[in-house]
Amino acid sequence: MTQPASEERRGGPDDAPASGPPTSPASLASPAPLAEPAATGHATKAAQAAKPPQGNGGWRALGMRLDVRNLSLLGVLAALIVVGGITKPDQFLDTNNLQLVLTQASVIGVVTVGMTFVITSGGIDLSVGAIVALASVWATTLATQEYGFAGILFTAVIVGLGCGLVNGVLIAYGGMVPFIATLAMLASARGLALQITDGKTQIVTVDPVLDLGVPDAYILGIPPLVLVFALVTVIGWLILNRTTFGRRTVAVGGNAEAARLAGIDVRRQRLYLYLLSGLCCGIAAFLLIILAGSGQNTNGNLYELDAIAAAIIGGTLLSGGRGTIVGSVLGVLVFTTITNIFALNNLQSDVQQIAKGAIIVAAVLVQRRTARNGEA
Repeated sequence: MTQPASEERRGGPDDAPASGPPTSPASLASPAPLAEPAATGHATKAAQAAKPPQGNGGWRALGMRLDVRNLSLLGVLAALIVVGGITKPDQFLDTNNLQLVLTQASVIGVVTVGMTFVITSGGIDLSVGAIVALASVWATTLATQEYGFAGILFTAVIVGLGCGLVNGVLIAYGGMVPFIATLAMLASARGLALQITDGKTQIVTVDPVLDLGVPDAYILGIPPLVLVFALVTVIGWLILNRTTFGRRTVAVGGNAEAARLAGIDVRRQRLYLYLLSGLCCGIAAFLLIILAGSGQNTNGNLYELDAIAAAIIGGTLLSGGRGTIVGSVLGVLVFTTITNIFALNNLQSDVQQIAKGAIIVAAVLVQRRTARNGEA
């Protein structure tokens, strides 16, 4: 997939052509060395890799493929709803249960939006679940709850941003592999969360926070958590598809070297992406506090796997260079619906994990098949 990075270079005072060194009167007056055209040609080819395709045909074909993927996910979701309606019609189709499904999807959905950006850039974040746990327990300590609603929200967001900052610095400027850096954060955040709670559940006593989880707070029958999820999704879609930041993210994931030669600060972009992932984890932690009414060191368990899986089956390319927020959200809804159907039918959690694993493998195989066919 070619990258639309050239659009980012319009009008910037620091932008310089990526096709070679700047032209000077001296260079015009004297012939260039024999090695210079080869280097210039190499830079030109690399810069052209970040340019969008000529005309609208390439973008139209890509849009059609993404629409097919999204329609396929909608078909899977519709089939699951039919299965749930057949197996447990009175329970699954109940309004309260549907609200529960959407509410549960909201927490992991916010995390998945951040994960989609990271994977699109060619990275990975294995620490999102641990960051959610750390942010939730830090925000529910007695000292934090003394500051009320604002104190809990602020702490959850700041802890998420802090963890994302550490990940971003280690990866972008420390040269660490994302897998290793975020794995280290996973272990550290889990350990710190356990140390803060001493293995105990921290009960929230701030009424304005608890009130957001009761039916009286629903707006037109929609829980506030779902509205927050919808808002994050819309903002994420706009950033990825309608801003320079989104185009840079795709360019870095498609070819980091070409993006650098095209004038993109790749290290800074990666730092921003992990900050964004940490921010989403902080928001998700606050939503989880509302939903559970407490903070526990076990919060966010396996969120990283669920978020990665949802992004992959939604159409985000695991190797980077392509991402879709809509597909990721549909992937979250598919997994949440599966979990709900299994729970209503009293199926064991290990069966749920096996089913999720099978779906992940199938999604990756489909991606590889489409890549071989030249569709990716």
